[in-house]
Amino acid sequence: MDHDNPIVFVVDDDWSIRDSLRNLLGSAGLRVETFASAQDFLTSRRPQAPSCLVLDVQLPGWSGLDLQQELAKVDANLPIVFITGYGDVPTTVRAMRAGAIDFLTKPVRDNDLLNAVEQAIDRGRQLERARNTPPGAEPPGKSELRRTTFPEIAGHSAGLSRVLTEIETVASTDSTVLIHGETGTGKELVARAIHNASRRGSNPFVALNCAAIPPDLLQSELFGHEKGAFTGAMGRRIGRFELANQGTIFLDEIGDLPLELQPKLLRVLQEREFERVGSNQPIHVDVRVLAATNCNLRMAVAAGAFRLDLFYRLNVVPIEVPPLRERLDDIPVLVGHFVERYSTKVGKRIRTIDTQTMQLLQAYDWPGNIRELQNIIERAVVLCDGDTLSVDREWLTRVPPPPSPRSTTLERKLTRLDPEQEREIIEAALGESRGRISGPSGAAAKLGIPRQTLESKIASLGLNKYRFRAASPAAADSSLRTAG
Repeated sequence: MDHDNPIVFVVDDDWSIRDSLRNLLGSAGLRVETFASAQDFLTSRRPQAPSCLVLDVQLPGWSGLDLQQELAKVDANLPIVFITGYGDVPTTVRAMRAGAIDFLTKPVRDNDLLNAVEQAIDRGRQLERARNTPPGAEPPGKSELRRTTFPEIAGHSAGLSRVLTEIETVASTDSTVLIHGETGTGKELVARAIHNASRRGSNPFVALNCAAIPPDLLQSELFGHEKGAFTGAMGRRIGRFELANQGTIFLDEIGDLPLELQPKLLRVLQEREFERVGSNQPIHVDVRVLAATNCNLRMAVAAGAFRLDLFYRLNVVPIEVPPLRERLDDIPVLVGHFVERYSTKVGKRIRTIDTQTMQLLQAYDWPGNIRELQNIIERAVVLCDGDTLSVDREWLTRVPPPPSPRSTTLERKLTRLDPEQEREIIEAALGESRGRISGPSGAAAKLGIPRQTLESKIASLGLNKYRFRAASPAAADSSLRTAG
């Protein structure tokens, strides 16, 4: 095994969870050691300091919080990711305020854990670099300082440099920031960079994708609920705003926030207080709000789908993240960054990148932006059987996903209709999805075409998707049957 790989320590009293996490983290190229209790961890012989500690909150004997406090006494500066059961949330809030990197609720999703561990390892590397810098040493140049301050943001193009300058400027404030950019451009990385460089950097960073939570559950997710507040509310739940107290909350896809919840978010921004669902007791929080969107909120305001006063509260400091097609000079740097990451995970040593491959990557327009590039490089690394990386041209061909049976007729029509008929079909799908483009119930899925294709058609036809937000589902369904 390559001992240059980061090592992760897992402390959990459940052997099945320890075994599962060992396999998951090991499959990502990490070395793993497990312990059944805090006492086992403290009394064990550990020849190498871990890069990250994955720690259960509820443990026999000393709790996870007790262990965190004990490590703090010896200035261990060990990045910690907490995992917690449903009833452990109040303890977890205390742990996050004490400096934990992240918390995850059992059952833990694999991708969430891997992302949290990756963030923790990066934080540990930053601390190690700071400790190893001799007193009075010559400070690094601006590009090197940015590289160490924002390790996950790779590149040196003019557009990216502008974004990094804006991050450095706004990080020292508590101003609300609205991050604009296409899907896959790295808006969450920008939000995390702002948080990490701010005075709140050692406190919680809590992220929520507003488009990923069903509207009827989103209020509880944001603000929490009391036991018995609604059917299925078996206990008190702490919401994301409360968990982010003294830290930062990142609201991704803010344009998908339901209209009925927007006054509640506005109140938090104005008054710094809210109530849990099922309670009238106000809860005060000290939270910095960062939001992101890939849509034009001004159009949403004009269509009545987004409140003007909320837009102004969010848009205090706007940051525009450029798409990858406007950052082609950054592709070699990004490719090197991802090759290093994934070759380490799979235990390969890739020394060069095929010249034609690099030319191919720089000539592509990247509709999926950095996320698409990341996925392509991961695939190339996994399939690479030598020390030279290459990419198959066919991987860059945009192929629509297979249509659902319901949308087959509509998809066929779109390939041969005149603009007015095409407009009618798309408007019908937007009406049925109430203006939502992505997701399993979005208009793109109903039509059986990629989201980017539908967005392009909407723009070329001059349609305003936001006017469908208030449409009646029944009326939209009738319109769709008529269009079909």
